Amino acid sequence: MATFTNQATLTYNNTQTLSNVTTGQLLEQLTLQKTSLQQTYTAGERITYVLSLINSGTTDDQNLTVTDDLGAFTPTGQTTEVYPLTYDTGSLLVHVNGAPQTTAQVTSEEPLTITGITVPAGGNVLIAYSAQVNGSAPLVSGSTIVNTVTASGDGLAEPLTAENTINVSEAPYLTVEKTLSPLTVTSNQNITYTFVISNYGNTAADASANASITDVLVPALTAVTVTYNGAAWTEGTEYTYTESTGVFTSDPGAITVPAATFETQPDGTVTTVPGTATLVLEGTVA
Repeated sequence: MATFTNQATLTYNNTQTLSNVTTGQLLEQLTLQKTSLQQTYTAGERITYVLSLINSGTTDDQNLTVTDDLGAFTPTGQTTEVYPLTYDTGSLLVHVNGAPQTTAQVTSEEPLTITGITVPAGGNVLIAYSAQVNGSAPLVSGSTIVNTVTASGDGLAEPLTAENTINVSEAPYLTVEKTLSPLTVTSNQNITYTFVISNYGNTAADASANASITDVLVPALTAVTVTYNGAAWTEGTEYTYTESTGVFTSDPGAITVPAATFETQPDGTVTTVPGTATLVLEGTVA
């Protein structure tokens, strides 16, 4: 809704007198809304956006341009603007009154610019596209990606804007890597399995996460000992192991991993330093 003001000037006998200022509102016949199918994001996730243009007027709104800033922002301590979202080339879909339309074109991907859009009188246009969360997206707890879409054209009194916000996922994100030493063994030889659990999330995996590792050791081991971050574990308290089957299971919640830390580089990209924990299982080849 645009506001306009004007003031008249009365001139007589080389004198000018100003009238009062009148204020009015210009009701736009076109409205713009923006939504996302996802409410939270993680590194590398694909986000789908849907734009809705509704024309309540009696004339077409022709040759509109829609621009999405893809969440552009300047990181703290930096001077260069970065885009935390990357448009998925070829993902654009446009429907006019429910029918597919192919005349709209992407003329720029950063920021995303779509031209050739016409919203018919009394009709609507739905625009959908996807973008991937890239290496410039903030991942620390409490972060958001706020992006704004703008519709402009000669027939509009002023550009229309709509905003969408998605929040970073507040959760641990765990991976595990297993190594063996030595790689070649014989019967009655000691063997060591090392499990490195990494947390790439912005939230620690505490006992409530119920993290657990299960492994079937082939060949089965005897005289098994287990340490976690250098401290000895007790069988029946932190883990169970059955020599006859080689099945090892850590108790749910015994594994805890600190949250990752995030460092913003001079070019605006975010480096993730995962929190880690190490589980070591030793025994003798049966």
